[in-house]
Amino acid sequence: MSENRMPQIEPGSLPRPKGGIVSYMQLSDAAAASDFYQKAFGAREVTRMLHPDGKRIIHCHLYINEGSIMLNDAFPDQGMPLEAPQAFTLTLMVDDIDAWFKRAADAGCEVITPVATMFWGDRFCALKDPFGVSWAMNQGAA
Repeated sequence: MSENRMPQIEPGSLPRPKGGIVSYMQLSDAAAASDFYQKAFGAREVTRMLHPDGKRIIHCHLYINEGSIMLNDAFPDQGMPLEAPQAFTLTLMVDDIDAWFKRAADAGCEVITPVATMFWGDRFCALKDPFGVSWAMNQGAA
């Protein structure tokens, strides 16, 4: 495949996104992020497409907790610059917050707020992953 040719995709051949909204993040190392999210959040990678250079990821689709997240490496020349994530938190609605929190912390997430019952009655925690993305987990009150 030439350096300038992107892979051709058969319409309808990619896994469908799950959920009503999908976050699509440009990261410094999408391959490492995918590996980390699989370890920390139990994600399952369903698609990985490499750039013709064979190194950078142009599209990576993960299923996490019955939803979808998509990743790619930064491509500043195509309007997708690498900028530190800011002003958002990805929140996972979970049934067993203690297990989800432990897995993420053990994988290397920085603990921002440990699991605790919050003023609104739910159990909640906040973490930051090694790529600078803020995550929260919320378990509804019984």
